[in-house]
Amino acid sequence: MLNGHLVDSFITVTLRDLQRCAWCGAGFAPNRGPGRPRRYCRPSHRQRAYEARRLAERAGLTAEEVLVDRGKLGMLNDRLYVLESAIDDVRADLEESADLDTYRGAVVHLLEAAMPLANAHLEPKATGAV
Repeated sequence: MLNGHLVDSFITVTLRDLQRCAWCGAGFAPNRGPGRPRRYCRPSHRQRAYEARRLAERAGLTAEEVLVDRGKLGMLNDRLYVLESAIDDVRADLEESADLDTYRGAVVHLLEAAMPLANAHLEPKATGAV
């Protein structure tokens, strides 16, 4: 019994120890054993990061600055604007009415706006002229 209700099933949650790739942000299992911890999910991402650092150096950028593709940055900003607009819509809807159907609609609307951002990532530029 939990909070006065009968519980007839349990949910098992397994927590994984995941690291995030320093290049793409994807999760990967950390190495277990001797040596330096991995920072990248694959060798090609380690190489892209190296190339991006060299390109940034040639451009005179600091370690905190990176070059990014203007089109990809624009696409990410567009997706963020859609999410911001959805948040404003949901906030207004919930101020008007707070019934269950409104909450369901709000969650669906937010999910639709957020899903394009779920796997979005902005990679530093690794090749090209400076």
